[in-house]
Amino acid sequence: MGISIWQLLIVLGIVILLFGTKKLRNIGSDLGGAIRGFKKSMSDEDSKKDADQDAIEEENADAKAYQASSAEEKPRDKSHS
Repeated sequence: MGISIWQLLIVLGIVILLFGTKKLRNIGSDLGGAIRGFKKSMSDEDSKKDADQDAIEEENADAKAYQASSAEEKPRDKSHS
């Protein structure tokens, strides 16, 4: 009870008669451009998330290094000033 190849060919023939090959070509290129744009925006979003995550990790590392260096410094004796 599936769609046979002949039914698909008949539907394709009707679509070509209704729209014409030039219009179908334009629709196909527009659809391809939309898909490429979507993929590009998704990869840009992933790159942005990775960059944000790297920046957060770097800030955390800097904060830890600052805390470690602050802890190592000995407080000066203020009675001699």
